[in-house]
Amino acid sequence: MAATFAGRPVSPPAIRRLAGIVALAACAVAAPAAAQGPVKNTFGDWQMRCETPAGARTEQCAMVQSVQAEDKPNVSLVVIVLKTADGRSRLLRVIAPLGVLLPSGLGLKIDATDVGRAGFVRCLPSGCIAEVVMDDELLGKLRIGQAATFIVFQTPEEGIGIPVSLNGFGTAFDSLP
Repeated sequence: MAATFAGRPVSPPAIRRLAGIVALAACAVAAPAAAQGPVKNTFGDWQMRCETPAGARTEQCAMVQSVQAEDKPNVSLVVIVLKTADGRSRLLRVIAPLGVLLPSGLGLKIDATDVGRAGFVRCLPSGCIAEVVMDDELLGKLRIGQAATFIVFQTPEEGIGIPVSLNGFGTAFDSLP
């Protein structure tokens, strides 16, 4: 039986290329997902953590903030902001706990403004990861905002808002190498 994608036949070389791309993307997401390196500096409520990923020549730094829902102590998030190694992209990565409703994605409000939702890209033993490339508009809102509220869903009707302080965000971001 021939492989198909979107109703079109796919050749074995194309399948191998796709598998390689998927494996590379999985490694890129998994490697710096948890930002476990030592704390290099603190900017307001943000920590700067740096580590050298396996196979990398240079240290990768990220801004990190870990928070817990006020009314649900078993629901916590790790918010990570980093620049990609090539310096071309700025990523906002959030690790949510296992058990969140994946199709609902991760909502974001900055102060009282609804910014939108991001889909979850992968689940690891440490949690499920939502990731977006930050454009200038989102970065600007994060710089001037007081608080970001990330919303995870345990059921379609039950969203849990988890506040994240933006105190020190701009200074921390400007300090990223």
